[in-house]
Amino acid sequence: MNKDEILLKAESYIKDEKNQFFRDQVKDLVEKKDYEELNERFYKELDFGTGGLRGEIGGGLNRMNSFTVAKATQGLASYIVKNVKKEDRIAVVAYDSRNFSDTFSEEAALVLAANGIKTYLFTSLRPTPVLSFAVRQMKAVSGIMVTASHNPAKYNGYKVFWNDGAQVTPPHDSGIITEVRAVTDKIGKISKEDAIAEGLLVLIDKEVDEPYEKMVVSQTLRPELVKAKGRELKIVYTPLHGAGNIPVNNALKKMGISVFTVPEQAEPDGDFPTVAFPNPEITEAMELSLKYGKKEKADLIMGTDPDSDRLGIAVPDNGEFKLISGNQLGALLADYIFRTRKEIGTLPSNGAFVNTIVTSDLQIKIARAYGLATFKVLTGFKFIGLKIKEFEENHSHTYIFGGEESYGFLVGTAVRDKDAVSAATMTAEMALWNVTQGRSVLDHLNEIYEKHGYFEEALISNYFEGQQGAAIMDKLMSDLRNTPPEMLGGLKISEIIDYKNSTTKYCDSGEVKKNIELPSSNVLQFILEEGSLVTVRPSGTEPKIKFYASCCEAPGMDLEKAKFGTASKIKAIEKQVNELVASAAV
Repeated sequence: MNKDEILLKAESYIKDEKNQFFRDQVKDLVEKKDYEELNERFYKELDFGTGGLRGEIGGGLNRMNSFTVAKATQGLASYIVKNVKKEDRIAVVAYDSRNFSDTFSEEAALVLAANGIKTYLFTSLRPTPVLSFAVRQMKAVSGIMVTASHNPAKYNGYKVFWNDGAQVTPPHDSGIITEVRAVTDKIGKISKEDAIAEGLLVLIDKEVDEPYEKMVVSQTLRPELVKAKGRELKIVYTPLHGAGNIPVNNALKKMGISVFTVPEQAEPDGDFPTVAFPNPEITEAMELSLKYGKKEKADLIMGTDPDSDRLGIAVPDNGEFKLISGNQLGALLADYIFRTRKEIGTLPSNGAFVNTIVTSDLQIKIARAYGLATFKVLTGFKFIGLKIKEFEENHSHTYIFGGEESYGFLVGTAVRDKDAVSAATMTAEMALWNVTQGRSVLDHLNEIYEKHGYFEEALISNYFEGQQGAAIMDKLMSDLRNTPPEMLGGLKISEIIDYKNSTTKYCDSGEVKKNIELPSSNVLQFILEEGSLVTVRPSGTEPKIKFYASCCEAPGMDLEKAKFGTASKIKAIEKQVNELVASAAV
């Protein structure tokens, strides 16, 4: 954009933005004539994607602020009014600990109320799974969760849910996007006082908290064991300044399990002062809990992200603590849940396990060994929620457990998004069961490897900020799609699956078949000659591109040899991936 176009958009935004903090930010940039920063904030509007909004907090059309939240919510409200009967127009809004989350949630709730949609708003922060649960509990048609999940402090966003408690999927996602893009200057607004007086805004807490907590505790598979031995298990837990502290602690304590919460990270704080990335997937975020784990001689360390939908853990390993990957924790939980339910006679003959196309196939092997049907879906937990809905509508399968590699798990169907609270209680029970068996969680994991083969995964992420970064990611995906390499990490590529075109290319013959039944998605998957798998996709929520590598060795191989072999493959794949990324960025 030229300077005149930038200024025109900035002046229009200043007029429309009612929040003084964000309005003054843009005014200041205009006065300073900072056209480079203004261009970043106005070269496009913050995109309302298939799941909602996410972006940096700040003034401007390409930022998360009160105006962009109000505009997006007006689009959602318009969609509801056009497609839902008046008596069913009910919504729930919740928020986590991020900066301005409370402001944005109230803004969204009042826009919904102004459109005649009865809206339940939580009085304080809540985890994402509580919002998912609340949508069904309150018989709502939609829900909004104000959060940017595990992103750095400068981000916020919101996720949109539909009446099944899952994030929106077709046709609602595209329908909502159309309405959001059609919003111009007519955004509904009502005061909080008037909305409450008219019964259009209702503040809630225990109406949802109590049944949700009861549901979490009721999922215990070995209640007698937990009641008898629970206090012997020592857990160190960190909510990473997020929304998990109260629900996780309440659930574990009701089960009779001892919890030490990291004091420096117990209080909600959107600046996340002790971590750069509030993400339990990464070692740096768990450093304080690892320190306390050693001091307290813990049996288990757990961490949840700001909206408490992701769970990361660490377990004792020869006097130190070893972080367990999302793929490994998924395997451990799958084996424990299926094994236990089989032992106690509650594993249904039509049981189903669901994970995503970038999640370890080790979990698929475990599920099949227990006789479960298995399903792969696109990345994004909403697709697991959609699969559960299909099972229920078709009366075909009973969902038991599912998850994704990025530390997202769902036990049961009361929630339709990943639930770190339920995952935390089930993980604690799994760890307790292992301890009472006279072995460690790592012993349990090694038993799984010996039975099903050794698997190792790696995630290679590269950030590309701003307008230029988006262009680099587009170029990289185009290059990989049009002129793919013949080998990755020294291993020949045998098949290339293109989820955007729904095709599989068989490299030896050159044959291309349209045989992928999943929805179109900008994802490429390279199957290597000996069974390893490399998947590449631009993130839907962050300015980065992700490469997922999964390598394995057959059952029966010495574990140390298997670990060495897979590590060598991973290292070679990482090297080539970094070279490909570097060449695209030139």
